Amino acid sequence: MLTRLTLTDFRSYPTLRFTPERRVNIFAGPNGTGKTNLLEAISLLVPGRGLRGAKFSELARREASGDWAVAAQFEGGLEIGTGGAQTSPERREFRLNGTKPRAQAEIGEILAAVWLTPQMDRLFTDTASGRRKFLDRLVLALEPSHAREIAAFEAASAQRNRLLAEGGEPGWLAALEDSMARHAVASTAARAALLLRLNAAIAAGAADPFPRVALALACNIATRLTTAPAVEVEDSLRTAYAAARAQDAGAKSTTIGPHKADFLIADAASARPAGLSSTGQQKAMLLGIVLGHAAMIEAVRGQAPILLLDEPLVHLDATRRDALFAALNAANYTAWITGTDVEQFSPLDAACYSIKDFSIEPA
Repeated sequence: MLTRLTLTDFRSYPTLRFTPERRVNIFAGPNGTGKTNLLEAISLLVPGRGLRGAKFSELARREASGDWAVAAQFEGGLEIGTGGAQTSPERREFRLNGTKPRAQAEIGEILAAVWLTPQMDRLFTDTASGRRKFLDRLVLALEPSHAREIAAFEAASAQRNRLLAEGGEPGWLAALEDSMARHAVASTAARAALLLRLNAAIAAGAADPFPRVALALACNIATRLTTAPAVEVEDSLRTAYAAARAQDAGAKSTTIGPHKADFLIADAASARPAGLSSTGQQKAMLLGIVLGHAAMIEAVRGQAPILLLDEPLVHLDATRRDALFAALNAANYTAWITGTDVEQFSPLDAACYSIKDFSIEPA
């Protein structure tokens, strides 16, 4: 359980020192009072760019000097802090129990966070890129090294594209293509493994009482990995990259890789794509995925993640709302939830707060 949160010049908060009373906490207030900023701060306690995916240079309060910080204390004495790096406004640093960890993945191995935001309601009609980012956040919560694999592939791919445009030396291109193949297979394997686990958890009832979904990865690399060892798939990718040099030079982009994959979501019973469902049904599916993912993390790690739900009741009918409340009351999650009206959350066993003028008071 998160026992204390401290913000310094973060977004709309000049300073905040908050001690939650319960495991589940509700934060209500009009739009623009800082509810989402509060959840975003917590989401930055784990590796990644947080629930908004914002640039780190955008996180400091406008009236401040440019520095920002988020720190939290947890049961058992664990302390995690993060803030802008002095070396660059587009970097941030972590502190684990007062010292700098060797890598961000060390934080991810200790703490996980899962979130749902109104922007994610567009997932089913979003671009493939948006769905990949959603999937990669699910993977990252269990495999902190996944972000490095994706970043390494993208860096090698960008270098190769520049060399192709310049008519680069074949030896350098081959070295970059070797790196691309290795990181493409590693990142795809992590995605496929996560979906295998999550599908099994949802089928076993981890997402109940929300609709059961079937999750899949539309990806040629993932398909190959089902029938061939990783080393063979890497070899075939190296050959494919070499053969595609002229094509990729003309397109000024890499035409093969994990960046071309799509994350597919369908109703498990009917196999109907989620994009064809109603808005309310889509929201229920999303909640099922998020809760199923949280349950899977707890089962794998033996420790529940922090659950961040920003305006989760939007598009839910009364039956689905009651189902969400029942699921949260039955689970062991540390949950921080926002809404415009605290009365809507009365069935929840939770502490309720109001946010006004960027301060938090009991509701």
